[in-house]
Amino acid sequence: MSRPFRGMLVLFGIVATLVLTGVSLAAVALLGPGVIDGSSGPGAGFRSRAGCSTPALAGTVVNVTATDMGGPMMGGGRGMGGMRLSADRAVVQHGEVSFLVTNAGRLAHEMVILPLPGSQTAGSRVTGGDGKIDETGSLGEASATCASGAGQGILPGAAGWVTVTLSPGRYELVCNLPGHYAAGMYAQITVT
Repeated sequence: MSRPFRGMLVLFGIVATLVLTGVSLAAVALLGPGVIDGSSGPGAGFRSRAGCSTPALAGTVVNVTATDMGGPMMGGGRGMGGMRLSADRAVVQHGEVSFLVTNAGRLAHEMVILPLPGSQTAGSRVTGGDGKIDETGSLGEASATCASGAGQGILPGAAGWVTVTLSPGRYELVCNLPGHYAAGMYAQITVT
């Protein structure tokens, strides 16, 4: 095979990869997760492609979004695996707090609420051989698709929710499905 021909094949491969990536991104944009149905108020009226909607949620509502790149997790530090768990507020008043977790990713996710003791920082928990962290002391979780509480994971384009009573302190919100925490799926909130 001549050198110019090999160069053309490499160039063709690069162009084909870019075109397929663009088509994939366009498909994700067109077929992405749920839409808002126009209801007002935080936590009201989320409707997903899964056909579920949330009830009126009690207390302060924290909207949490789970995102991923839809590919294999690379591990390492926050965001290196293309995964993130983010909350729309970092500080809430103590008392009844509802978490509405929307899965804007391509994989199933969950959200577990854990206290952050002392000077421990979010993202610093040790993962075990199963790719998960210890959930001892969990105050609740949203891991059911289109429902409240624990389940098998919130499917892409859907939501799950949980309402808990929180005392003043610092808390970590985590996705504890295997490998997700290490890939960057954690957030911190402070309760005053």
